[in-house]
Amino acid sequence: MKKILALNLKMNFDYKDIKNYVVALNDNLKASDIIVLPPMLFLPYFISQNYKIGAQNISEFDNGAYTGEVSCSQLKSIGVAYALIGHSERRQYQCENDDKINSKIKKALENGLKVIFCIGETKEEREMLKTSKVLKKEIVDGLKGIDENNLKNVIIAYEPIWSIGTGIIPTNKDIVDTTKFIIDTAVKVFNYKPKVLYGGSVNEKNIAELNKINEISGFLVGGASLDVKKVLKMKEVVEK
Repeated sequence: MKKILALNLKMNFDYKDIKNYVVALNDNLKASDIIVLPPMLFLPYFISQNYKIGAQNISEFDNGAYTGEVSCSQLKSIGVAYALIGHSERRQYQCENDDKINSKIKKALENGLKVIFCIGETKEEREMLKTSKVLKKEIVDGLKGIDENNLKNVIIAYEPIWSIGTGIIPTNKDIVDTTKFIIDTAVKVFNYKPKVLYGGSVNEKNIAELNKINEISGFLVGGASLDVKKVLKMKEVVEK
């Protein structure tokens, strides 16, 4: 089955770079083949090219005096379909805790956005054998109070923090075991079986091996998403 390929461009590229990036993508694939999460400034450009688009961040508020924030209704009104919530970089640099993440997930779902909900453990937590405890807490606290019918619009992205940008990834067995734990937790606590993406140093060299994992539904790609040639190689793999 074809897996999801979601590209997190993070805070990269200027307008000229984005134009060149999209031209290269358009020459080689259909816009529907991937989900792109570009910098907020460039969302309309990708939307005009008919890509499935996600915002890297959303406000937990509907509107008002929140300078610099962008609401879910504003994003929805221009054609944004997904919201990336709970990424480790926002947890670390913007100090987003589970309560704020929960509020953002609820607000996204209320406004008809699909959610890519990131969870993951640090190197220290992994070494202390706390992975399951950390992930369960993030799942339970992040999804509390959400109606069962809305949970079907939440995709969970497992991104071990120690793997992001390091080139070090878990073994396939570790990913399988963790994915099963994530799914089992969601089923037991919320009675829903989520799609699970794997993220963390995914690139064109290791994706073929990772793609053998039937338990995951796709990939959330960071650094490798900035190179169109690498994106095209990864797309070929996930379509097999």
